[in-house]
Amino acid sequence: MNLSLLLRTLVHLKPIQLFFQVYYRIWRPHFRWFTAPDIEDVNSVVPIVKLKSLIEEDRFTFLNQTSRFSSWNDDRLGMLWTYNLNYMDWLGQDGLPVEVGAYWVERFIEELPHNKIGLAPYPIALRGINWIKFISKNRQALTDKQIVKWNDALYSQYKLLQRKLEFHLLGNHLLEDAYSLFMASIYFSDKQFYKKAVRLLLKELNEQVLPDGAHFEQSPMYHCILLDRLLDCYGFSCCNIRFEGQEQVNVYLGKVAIKMLGHLHSITYTDGTIPLFNDSAYGIAPAPKDLFDYACRLGLVWIAIPMKECGYRKLSCRGIECIVDVGNMTATYQLGHSHADTFNYELRLNGQPFIVDTGISTYNKNRRRQLERSTAAHNTVTVNGKSSSEVWSGFRIAKRAKVVLKKDAANQIIATHDGFGRKRLHTRAFRLGYNELEVKDHISSACGACSYIHFASDVTVISFSKNEIRTNRAVLMVEGASKIIIEDGKVSREYNRFLSIKLAKIYFTRDLKYTVYS
Repeated sequence: MNLSLLLRTLVHLKPIQLFFQVYYRIWRPHFRWFTAPDIEDVNSVVPIVKLKSLIEEDRFTFLNQTSRFSSWNDDRLGMLWTYNLNYMDWLGQDGLPVEVGAYWVERFIEELPHNKIGLAPYPIALRGINWIKFISKNRQALTDKQIVKWNDALYSQYKLLQRKLEFHLLGNHLLEDAYSLFMASIYFSDKQFYKKAVRLLLKELNEQVLPDGAHFEQSPMYHCILLDRLLDCYGFSCCNIRFEGQEQVNVYLGKVAIKMLGHLHSITYTDGTIPLFNDSAYGIAPAPKDLFDYACRLGLVWIAIPMKECGYRKLSCRGIECIVDVGNMTATYQLGHSHADTFNYELRLNGQPFIVDTGISTYNKNRRRQLERSTAAHNTVTVNGKSSSEVWSGFRIAKRAKVVLKKDAANQIIATHDGFGRKRLHTRAFRLGYNELEVKDHISSACGACSYIHFASDVTVISFSKNEIRTNRAVLMVEGASKIIIEDGKVSREYNRFLSIKLAKIYFTRDLKYTVYS
């Protein structure tokens, strides 16, 4: 391991992260059985239906990979696949018979003491919410004996989660822990859970949800995931008042949800999809429409919030939609889902993708993961083959680019970053015209620069020269290129699936301009 790289990463962590990184390596709380308190009748709202993952009696599909059940610790298809198995989101899939869900809950409980992955805090948190929703929905179809057994197992898992809250990671992991402990506190009417959960939930929401409503890790996919869970908490809490002051907490949760809905409204394309910035893929989080429908069922009303603190901007006019990344990394101490994508953008023409992000296909720490986080995998510029921020080890970033926004107008955005060094600043300008998008790059000192453009899978390059790239959908006029190369590439809109595309590499030394004419 490169020690200087490690130090450039650790310097950004919070002291509490460093403390608990060491603490949890020394002290490892073990699972113990507890007797759950008697619970009151539980009311529930209709949540978002989850994707179908249990496809046969013992066959599961996660991340577009299918396998028969072997054990809860089966990691042959990667740890993320195994984590998804243990989340048990599939308890909420459409048409799942109660007896099938009950079988898997019973089996999980029987094998729980030996389930190392299932007893990790993040799976406990997500699975706990799924169990609470499944039990609440099917209470009349379950026996009293089942309820007692399941509640004891669920309560015991939450007692462990309470001792293993993910302070060593923070970010979305700790927020998920807080969401889940909050729902458990209401389900079990547990004052100790409630006090801890409310304190943690309000603190994390206040920090992690930016003033413009975006989640601070700047992944549209995780924004949708965390908004879904917030709506679960808000709806469940409004339907089940257990504690003094809970109504005031609900008002706060509703306000945060409205902010997050407002951001989602702004960043969603007209076709109802989200940009695949940072760690984002389709088929994981609920779609924006499902989230909006859920919010409406809960009686929430929102308006679009202009993007600001999240670092994204949308330029749109007459069939052109362009979302650009001109911001700094806001979750400075938790950048596991961030990429070296400064000044990246996606472009839609007449509602169809034209220039796309490469997305993500895997969380495995391999060459593909490293490539997908690198600058070369995005529609922006590398200098001498280097990325704008130091991405490494799958989920780490050491030195990161610092951005200065110089112009922020409805049809023009100009920004500069220092990711290639203070003596080699990169300035990029986006200008939206009547039927064109102009992109200008300037490097403050001559170098071997390359601008990458990833075309959508249905875009065909008809011809190209040093001054022009002609496609079946639009034409790019180029000024300042020393050469242009068109290569075969691939992008991932979903995990473990690839689409073949054409990739343009535009080489230049200092100044480059290209204009997309629709």
